[in-house]
Order: sequence, then C-alpha cells, then structure tokens
Amino acid sequence: MAKRFQITLAGESTRFWATPELTLLRASLAGNGGLLSSCRNGTCRACRCKLLQGEISYLIEWPGLSAEEKAEGWILPCVAQARSDLVLQRP
Repeated sequence: MAKRFQITLAGESTRFWATPELTLLRASLAGNGGLLSSCRNGTCRACRCKLLQGEISYLIEWPGLSAEEKAEGWILPCVAQARSDLVLQRP
C-alpha cells in the first residue's frame, strides 16, 4: 500500500489524504479538500497557503513566492508534495 499523509486545514474540519507523488492541490481536489486553484503551475498564487506543520518538497526549483514569503512559511500547493502529515492555513 502506498504511503499516505494526512493534510489538515487549521481552524477547519477539512482533512484529506495525499500520497508523496501527488501535488497537494491534486490530492485536495481528489479528497474534497477545497483548496483554490487557477494556473496549477506555481505562478498565479490562487492556492497559496501557510505551512504550519510538516514537511513538503517542490516539483519546481523556485515557485512563485518571494524569499520573504517562503521564510514566513507560505507554500504553493499546486507544485508542492507532502513529505509528512501537514497542517495548512488558508490566507
């Protein structure tokens, strides 16, 4: 059985599961997680969330976030993959 990570949206009852090969956005869409999206390639920022807990990796080297935003914990779920259970916060 493939490894799965639980993704929780802070302050909400929303939870969904992600496997390591799926982006967080695709996992959200498959599991009714309700993350917003538009471009799905890391440029529009519609899916932007804050990573409160856990670890991710990116499909691309530098997604559409400033260094300041990355330091503050912002991520783009459309190009991010879970590497552990996560707690995310919508803006």
